[in-house]
Amino acid sequence: MIETIEIFLPLYYSSDKHQMKFNLQSLYGYYRNAIRNPKYRNWIILGTLIYVLSPLDISPDFFPLAGQIDDFLLLSIMLTEVSQMIVSNVKNKKDKSTENEPQTTVDVDAVSMD
Repeated sequence: MIETIEIFLPLYYSSDKHQMKFNLQSLYGYYRNAIRNPKYRNWIILGTLIYVLSPLDISPDFFPLAGQIDDFLLLSIMLTEVSQMIVSNVKNKKDKSTENEPQTTVDVDAVSMD
């Protein structure tokens, strides 16, 4: 289950304390909508690949395990969304091809097996 993460920023002021609540589900929804938009799809994929291959990221890759976790998560989200788009495109093409075929009705006489 995706939960809310609290990020502490010195530039953000709240009367209680210096914090900003950040929902990972909204970030995932933004990424998903951006990658499904044909106008931005190639840029999002290219940016994701550059981020994964770049040594400069949220948790640097020279930390043995922590450095690869963010890369793996982002890459898996991208691959999941791209594969879902490919599957939906194949289904849409299949549905369009079956719509163009003529519909034939077969009459069948029902017979009792007594």
